[in-house]
Amino acid sequence: MAPRASSPVTAAAGPERMSQRIGVMVCGHGSRDDSAVAEFAVLARHLARRLPYPVEYGYLEFARPILRDGLDSLRAQGVDHVLAVPGMLFAAGHAKNDIPSVLNTYAAANALRIDYGRELGIDPKMLRAAADRIEQAIAGAPGDVPAHETLLVVVGRGASDPDANSNVAKVTRMLWEGFGFGWAETAYSGVTFPLVEPALEHAAKLGFRRIIVFPYFLFTGILVDRIYDATDRVAARLAHIQFVKAPYLNDHPGVIDTFAERVEQILHGETAMNCSLCKYRTQVLGFETEVGLPQESHHHHVEGTGTGHGHHHDHAHEHSHDGGHGHGHHPYPHADHPLGPRTLKRG
Repeated sequence: MAPRASSPVTAAAGPERMSQRIGVMVCGHGSRDDSAVAEFAVLARHLARRLPYPVEYGYLEFARPILRDGLDSLRAQGVDHVLAVPGMLFAAGHAKNDIPSVLNTYAAANALRIDYGRELGIDPKMLRAAADRIEQAIAGAPGDVPAHETLLVVVGRGASDPDANSNVAKVTRMLWEGFGFGWAETAYSGVTFPLVEPALEHAAKLGFRRIIVFPYFLFTGILVDRIYDATDRVAARLAHIQFVKAPYLNDHPGVIDTFAERVEQILHGETAMNCSLCKYRTQVLGFETEVGLPQESHHHHVEGTGTGHGHHHDHAHEHSHDGGHGHGHHPYPHADHPLGPRTLKRG
């Protein structure tokens, strides 16, 4: 089995090779939404101002520059030791498989040393950033509803990796206790369950005067739009409850601080992800057959497509983040859950 994200991506050159110039590569997922792509670029520029190294960025799919473009740019600047960080909140398939696969392939082909860091993860700085966004939403909401009469719904991206999904639930609990809200629920924008709309309908039955919906996302995009649209639909049906839409994280200073820390941790060898519940390493309940699956990327066919005038991708072959994994991911065992993407689409 190939080394996963918890192990640095190493160069073809031996350990005796001394680095002459360090560069940083921020590895994003990519989006068809131009605003999301622009926000990612802004974050990379913030990070470049914080670090004493050249910083480039790239995407797995749907946008340019792709990862290879960013790595090419670093090499052109004389970089021979790349510190690569996943531009992602939690480590699911993209951070564990797809990005390391691309980096490994590039490192081997170009005799370049690439060390791979860990995701942003559960971090006090990230929780402070989340709290600031929620406080911002409360400050802009009409009325004075006490915390104990408020319910918080934290919405994560959703993945076919239960470990990543559980981290969203941990963020929910940390914010719930930190603010002292009366109740809290966790929902997801796709792939897993519950999705936003059924989660909000369930939450509304608990009798709280205010429901705050917080997308725990780095950037805007189609999924964030879906979260806000679902909130609006439920709010229109339940006028007796005040629904408050909190802003996503974006380039909050705490996010930038955490990215900078992840880069510096690579230099100190602190790159190990928490893999105790990783479905690729341990037989997690319901995902036992996925232990030891090969590390490979499934995004070659959508590299660089999705935004701008250069979008010529054939959507008949496009992969889905709603539970259908025709592009090569292992099938999600609960794709037909009654509160999940496939069954809700049928309805």
